[in-house]
Amino acid sequence: MGNETSTATGPEPAGLRETKKRETRQLISDHATRLFMAQGFEETTIAEIATAARVAKKTVTNYFPRKEDMALDHQDAFVASLAETVAAREPGEAAFTALRRSFGAAVAARNPVAGFAGPEFSRMIDESPTLSACLRALHDRREEALAAALARATGTSPDDITPRTAAALIGAVHRVLFGRIQELTLAGRTADEIASTVAEEADRAFTLLEPALADYAVA
Repeated sequence: MGNETSTATGPEPAGLRETKKRETRQLISDHATRLFMAQGFEETTIAEIATAARVAKKTVTNYFPRKEDMALDHQDAFVASLAETVAAREPGEAAFTALRRSFGAAVAARNPVAGFAGPEFSRMIDESPTLSACLRALHDRREEALAAALARATGTSPDDITPRTAAALIGAVHRVLFGRIQELTLAGRTADEIASTVAEEADRAFTLLEPALADYAVA
């Protein structure tokens, strides 16, 4: 026995630990969303989610301090989406043009961030007062992030009225179109039908803003 070789491997590498954390987070989110869609957000408990994911309740709350964060797991990408489009606009391209082009691409790709989340997920949000309120707050945060990006793009103060007004106008169009995609989804329309309808409606909606914003924040 004195010649027995130790099997201890020491602490896990940092990269492996981070991978496991991401996998656990995704596992919890996936099980939570499945339960939310099956039995309703308000009716689903943290204990049920923990049991489904085979983790402790404390593990669930460590990864997700708020229950709604499990249902809206891509909210950071949603909030940042319009600001990132402004930052990545092409030379000579106005912010408005870049945002209009980006929305068209999102509709063509049936992007969930634009609202193409499927009937079960859309119904889950529509039937939950908590999630509906959270979605409205995310739209507000996205508009604030857009205003900050427009202020940076034009070299103005973050509290200047011009970028804030431009962001409010553009944000309103995105909010209306997101709601329209949800509305058509809940009405039973297919993704292709929704994309066709919303592409035409988006063109009309953005055209209303074009006279005021076509030359604003040109890269």
